[in-house]
Amino acid sequence: MRFLRFILIALLFSVAIISCQKDESVDLPVEKTVAVKADTSNTSGNFLAVSGSLNVTMGDSTYKFDAAKDSIAFINVNIDSNKYFGITAINKQHTISFGISSPGVASANLTNTVAGSQLLFNSGKQSVEYTLAKTPGEGEVNKISLTNYMQDSVLTKGTFTTVMMNKDGKQEPSTVKGSFNLLRK
Repeated sequence: MRFLRFILIALLFSVAIISCQKDESVDLPVEKTVAVKADTSNTSGNFLAVSGSLNVTMGDSTYKFDAAKDSIAFINVNIDSNKYFGITAINKQHTISFGISSPGVASANLTNTVAGSQLLFNSGKQSVEYTLAKTPGEGEVNKISLTNYMQDSVLTKGTFTTVMMNKDGKQEPSTVKGSFNLLRK
C-alpha cells in the first residue's frame, strides 16, 4: 500500500510539474503546448489554479504557495479503476513542492481520508522529503475537507490535516495542517 501511495504522489507531482509549469523561459514544442491546454480544460478533470493560495504548516513553519506565481493544480486520477483526487503545488523557484491525495471523487462538502502526501525541499545541494506516516497518529488526522468544489469561479476551498515523517526516518512524525482557496477564473 505504501508503494501505491508513493506512485500516486509521484504521478501527481509529475502531472503538476509537466502540465502546470508557469515559467515563461520554458519553450515547449507546439504538440506539447496543445496537450497542456487540453489537460487544464474542464473536460479533463485536471485544473490549474489561476489565483488563490495553498498554505502548508509543519511545526512552526508555514509554506505558502501563491497560484498567481507558483504552480498549483487540482488533479483527478484514475489508477487501475480506483479514483483519486488531490492538490499538487511547486513554487516558482522549484525548491519546495507539496502534494496530497485522497481516494474517491471530489465534491463540495466532502471530508475524506488522505491516501498520500509528500513535502519536498530541494536546496540544490540537499533534498529533504517528508511522506505520509505509516501510522496515522491520534485524533482527527489524515483528513482532507473540501467545503467548495467547482462552484462559480472557485476551483476548490478547504483544509487538511495529515501526519508526515522524514523519508530517512531520523525524525518523529509531524502533524501537517493546511488550507487552500483556489480559483479557476
